[in-house]
Amino acid sequence: MPVASARGVCQLEILLTTPEVDAATLVQEAVARGAETVIASGGDGTISAVAAGLVGTNIPLGVISRGTANAFAAALGIPNTIPAACQTILGGVTRKIDAAYCNGKPMVLLAGIGFEAETVEKADREAKNRFGMLAYILAGVQQLRELERFESEIETDDKIITVTAAAVTVANVAPPTSILAQGPAGLISDDGLLDVTIVAPMNIAGAIAASYHLLQTALSGNAAQRDDIGYLRTRKVKINTHPPQKVVLDGEPIGTTPIEIECVPGGLTLILPLVEEAVASEKLSGLPDLKVEPKTPLTVEEI
Repeated sequence: MPVASARGVCQLEILLTTPEVDAATLVQEAVARGAETVIASGGDGTISAVAAGLVGTNIPLGVISRGTANAFAAALGIPNTIPAACQTILGGVTRKIDAAYCNGKPMVLLAGIGFEAETVEKADREAKNRFGMLAYILAGVQQLRELERFESEIETDDKIITVTAAAVTVANVAPPTSILAQGPAGLISDDGLLDVTIVAPMNIAGAIAASYHLLQTALSGNAAQRDDIGYLRTRKVKINTHPPQKVVLDGEPIGTTPIEIECVPGGLTLILPLVEEAVASEKLSGLPDLKVEPKTPLTVEEI
């Protein structure tokens, strides 16, 4: 089907997922056929699967969000109505953003350990179909009653951090609604770095207060200032926990810790409206049971 746009006249082929053929398979086939642009229409799971299949290909991705949370579009300022999203695809700008790999799997949004992973698991498909975004809120409230803290070892290029936490989130990009990723408040999508947020409340009351504070940082653009919230930026990170914790990757459960995540600078090409992004920084002081050790540089023999 020919379509006219600011990019010229293009031939549009529409493919639908089925129980037998998922989005990941369709995008692999499109890349193999030499597709010049791919448009994903669906929820965050579909869009993330398509985006993951395009990492490293330089093929532009257009997004039409039609899901429950629409986190991918919200994180990148893509309109969430169909007409506006289509207009962005037809007349927007092509821009490279970072991607990442988590335990060998492509990551475009974030990986959540602990509280977030448990919350996503509790918000099942039936609840999301019935309550929409409220399903995540209800699941979060339920998870607060079962809040558990765990020992975490977080290894970056230059330090090893040990801390007792309730949630650790590693984000490439994340919308304001992903509050557990909002320690630095302004996540930069093309800086070649990952944003790690550590939430370490002592009890349920602290967890509620920390969550509310993170929501405020997301809305105001100011970085978190509570002692039980820490954050840092790094090119790659290894995280181990005791006991092992569930992990959710781009909204889908993938197992348990340990995980290893590395940023892929400029790994994904998107069709986007023009947006401005804030600057993130680092804060670790104040976290309970915190220990930070400098990493020993590799010797010539080890290299």
